[in-house]
Amino acid sequence: MRFRDIIICLTALLLAGGLFIIAGSHLNSINAKRRELNLVIDKPENIPPSLAFATIATGAFRGLVVDCLWMRAERLKEQGQFFDAKQLAEWITLLQPRFAAVWDFQGWNMAYNISVTIPASEPAERWRWVKNGYELLRDKGIIINPKSIFLYRRLAFIFQHKIGGITDDAHRYYKLQLALEMEPLLKSEDMALGSADSRYYEELAKAATEWEEVGRDPNFIPFIKELQEADKAFAGSDEFVGNYLSLRQNPSRFDSKAFKIIDKYRGTSVLKRFDMFAKSYQLRKVWKLEPDLMLELNRSFGPVDWDDPNNHFPLDWRHPDTHAIYWACKGLKIAGKEKFTAPEANADRIINHSLQNLFRRGRIYIYNETVRPQSDSFSDANSQGSVRVQAIYLRPDLRMFKPYDKSTLARIEKYKKLKEDTNVSMGIGHRNMLKNAVLSFYQAGHTKQAQQIYNELRKLYPRAEFDVPLAVFVRRRFREELTELRGINNATEIVQMILQEAYFRYAMRDDDEATISENLAKQAYDNYQAEFGEERNRLSLPDFSRLKYLALLDFLFDEQYPVVMRNNLFNRIQIESPELFEELIKQRDKIIRERQQSEQ
Repeated sequence: MRFRDIIICLTALLLAGGLFIIAGSHLNSINAKRRELNLVIDKPENIPPSLAFATIATGAFRGLVVDCLWMRAERLKEQGQFFDAKQLAEWITLLQPRFAAVWDFQGWNMAYNISVTIPASEPAERWRWVKNGYELLRDKGIIINPKSIFLYRRLAFIFQHKIGGITDDAHRYYKLQLALEMEPLLKSEDMALGSADSRYYEELAKAATEWEEVGRDPNFIPFIKELQEADKAFAGSDEFVGNYLSLRQNPSRFDSKAFKIIDKYRGTSVLKRFDMFAKSYQLRKVWKLEPDLMLELNRSFGPVDWDDPNNHFPLDWRHPDTHAIYWACKGLKIAGKEKFTAPEANADRIINHSLQNLFRRGRIYIYNETVRPQSDSFSDANSQGSVRVQAIYLRPDLRMFKPYDKSTLARIEKYKKLKEDTNVSMGIGHRNMLKNAVLSFYQAGHTKQAQQIYNELRKLYPRAEFDVPLAVFVRRRFREELTELRGINNATEIVQMILQEAYFRYAMRDDDEATISENLAKQAYDNYQAEFGEERNRLSLPDFSRLKYLALLDFLFDEQYPVVMRNNLFNRIQIESPELFEELIKQRDKIIRERQQSEQ
């Protein structure tokens, strides 16, 4: 019996040794594959000292330590202790930087959980945590995990939902800060923001990518040396580009000699080329935006030129949804597998939804407004204690329909082969968007485009509700909206909101769009009256002129619009449209008389 046990032990040892030898023969190929997939994390020259120490100190127990920390972080999150959970998540990223889920958790925790623990009355502090969240994913998580589409998708979602959405009380502040930070990088002295072509982005893409390349260029050396001698802030190469851009925007921060150097080189090719390099460098190094990809997305998704549908204007890179599109597209390029995975499908959905958002609210207006504490009057814009601030407003951009339509159709075709459920859900979203677009174009006075979209809708999604002429469909669609809003009060609100849009456009001196909006309001009014006015007297709307006056009052007393904008509108109507002003005064007097009679 003893001899038998010895034989079994020897056989087991021989078998174990053989298995070790076989496993060892595969070690080189496994390590080669790890290096190919960029999964090697214990190279001292590639990782920070803290990570190197954590890797060596925990050794084989690293996985167990991470599991314990992760469970603790989850409990803290459920208990609402977000700051403590954040600290644990940072430790986990040190121990397992290839664990994409922990980067996702930490970025989401800062942008969504920690930010809202700060009162909405402190939007700057909230914005800091939102930035911390997306910068962590963008600057660290994705750099270490470049093949994780999950992280690209989360980063895109923060731009689309947290910054671009309306769920956060401070969302307007987020949008404004993003726009203000991006705006200086998107224009030059000889090419204004919103240029009709992509020349600016082509120049950004062609600019030098590294400081060393510029520092050795004999054309730039005198300019660089003169700035360094003018202000010690330009002494270090690491801070030179950032300080140069700050100098161009806020000269008072630097020695006056520095801006004199800018004046000396103004209009020269040296300054123009360096300015383009600095902006391209800032986009690449700080925002992690590659001008080549920006240019590609401009050409694919930019708003179309009404005069030449084959020409695309650049996307507005001040807009959060544009950033969402960038990161979703980059994730699909680098980490997409062209097969069904939930993160890849979600990245495609983000592109669709962001293009749809740009159609609905893609135009950005930044307006200076005057805030006067403890004052509701809009007539005195120069009260003592007034504070000048900036406000941001987003308005529809119908030029974005074709980019949305083309992109969505391509993604529907993609998932026709990969996943039927995803294909169906994208088709439903596309159909609903087409229905809304028909109404938007028709009511904006673009009946030709509305008919084209309606024809596409009928072809792709044949249903009984589309077997009617365009005018009938629009009327029914508008009636559906009024019916869903339930009643005359809501119908009045719709008309007045459209009129408020007209007043907004008029205040911004966008007179053509103002006229279109007023015509839309009149058409909506007439459609409602034709449907309900004659049949049901009690449902009839007030006179259109009355609604115009009430809408103007709503606009003038609406605090979301700047005081200066409202004052300017009132003065412009009085000077440039005396007949409208006279009609408004008549309506005011009529309402006052009716109110007096009612009181008597």
